[in-house]
Amino acid sequence: MSLLEPQVGAAGVKRTTILRMDGGGAHAREDAVAIEEPLEIQLAFDKRGVRVTKSVSVTMRTPGNDRELAAGFLFTEGIIDGAASIAGWEMPEAHRPGPAGGNTLRAVLRDGIDVDLRSLERNFYMTSSCGVCGKTSLEALRVTGRIALDPDGATWDASMIGGLPEALRQDQVIFEATGGLHAAGLFDAEGRRVAVREDVGRHNAVDKLIGAQVLGGHVPLGGHLMLVSGRASFELVQKTVMAGIPVLAAVGAPSSLAVDLARQFGATLLGFVGRSRFNVYSGAQRIRFSKSGS
Repeated sequence: MSLLEPQVGAAGVKRTTILRMDGGGAHAREDAVAIEEPLEIQLAFDKRGVRVTKSVSVTMRTPGNDRELAAGFLFTEGIIDGAASIAGWEMPEAHRPGPAGGNTLRAVLRDGIDVDLRSLERNFYMTSSCGVCGKTSLEALRVTGRIALDPDGATWDASMIGGLPEALRQDQVIFEATGGLHAAGLFDAEGRRVAVREDVGRHNAVDKLIGAQVLGGHVPLGGHLMLVSGRASFELVQKTVMAGIPVLAAVGAPSSLAVDLARQFGATLLGFVGRSRFNVYSGAQRIRFSKSGS
């Protein structure tokens, strides 16, 4: 095997030969890298008796849970309002050999679903680093009527929140192998893990997590907290709010727009979450503090 020739291993992982530099010089060894491949998400629907197919997104993702990724994206964009909107799935290029095969996924909407073609005229291009570049996701939040975060609903004990990153790491199987994936985890008010998803893109991990709940008929997700392994961006707050999740916690920092959006929609936003510490940027009423820490 030549240097850097990849070999496919476990799901989401490729094995490759590298040169490892250390104090004793360079040594050839095997390493694991996270797979990153494009996925085109298409939408098929009926418009005045004519079947219309539109491409709505191209994202660089880690293969696996692609239907969840597509469902989560379509839901958080306000294109569908639940699993019942989807009649079925098609993979138009599944027969093609090589990497292109299986990298197009088409959601077929059931009859009677109204699709605003103007909203699909925006060309989405997503990368693993920046999410959806240049899109106006606020539109989805402002036009939908399903956003209603209960300000007096479930609360979370502050001492429990610090332990959530470790609980998330226990389910980061591909990260343990590669060190190259983001994760998103869904927890209930008692701190129990409901689901965890990984992806090379943090927004994709969130879409997969939310999409799994959409396909399972569990949205909106009031009474739940979502934890992400990286920073909290505007887009992640948008997706959290669209799913009805009242609390977004991040191991890293939030952006200024993420803070503004969380405050605008009454979401709780936590940053720098670690053992015995975190910052509250919005929605402190959902966090129970001990007297000594209040």
